[in-house]
Amino acid sequence: MHLLVGLGNPGKEYQNTRHNIGWMVLDAIHDAHGFPPWQAKFKGQYSKHTVEGHGVVLLKPHTYMNLSGQSVQPAATFFKIAPDHITAIHDELDLPFLALRHKTGGGDAGHNGLKSITAALGPNYHRLRIGIGRPVHKSDVSNYVLHPFTAAEALEVSQATTRIAEHLPLLLDDPKALLDKLAANQ
Repeated sequence: MHLLVGLGNPGKEYQNTRHNIGWMVLDAIHDAHGFPPWQAKFKGQYSKHTVEGHGVVLLKPHTYMNLSGQSVQPAATFFKIAPDHITAIHDELDLPFLALRHKTGGGDAGHNGLKSITAALGPNYHRLRIGIGRPVHKSDVSNYVLHPFTAAEALEVSQATTRIAEHLPLLLDDPKALLDKLAANQ
C-alpha cells in the first residue's frame, strides 16, 4: 500500500496557486485512474484504489500547509503504511518551473508542510518536488507561492500533472525511472 500526499491549502482562494500543485497532481491521478469519490477523514480528503496491482491512498490534508503532519500521521497509522511507502508531492521554490526531483529523507528546505510531516513521521519518506521557481525578491515568497498560476502556466501545469498521472506505477515502483521518462518526453 502506498500513501500519496498532495500538499496544499484548502479554500477556493488557494485552489490554483503554486503552493497547491501537490493537490493538482493528486486530482490528475484521481481522474486518470478512476479513483472513487473523495471522502472526508484524517483532517482532509482521501480516496483509495488499486492501480496496476498497487494499493494507493491519495490524501489531501485540509489542515493548511503548516499542519500537514496532523493529517498524514493518522492516515498512515490507519492504513498501516510505513514512511518508506509515503510520498509527499509538493511545490519547490529552489527548482525551475515544473522541473521534477525525487528524494528520500533529508531536510525540508524551509517548506512548512514538510516540516510538519517530518515532525509527525520522521524524515524517511519520499518527496516528489515540483519546481515553481522563485520570485525576484526574497521578501515576496509568501505572496508568490499563494498567487495563482498565469493562464499560460496553468496550461503547462495541467499537461505536467497529466504526464505524472499517466506514469503513476513508475512513481510507486521507481521514481528515478519516472523522472527519466518525463525528462525524455519534454
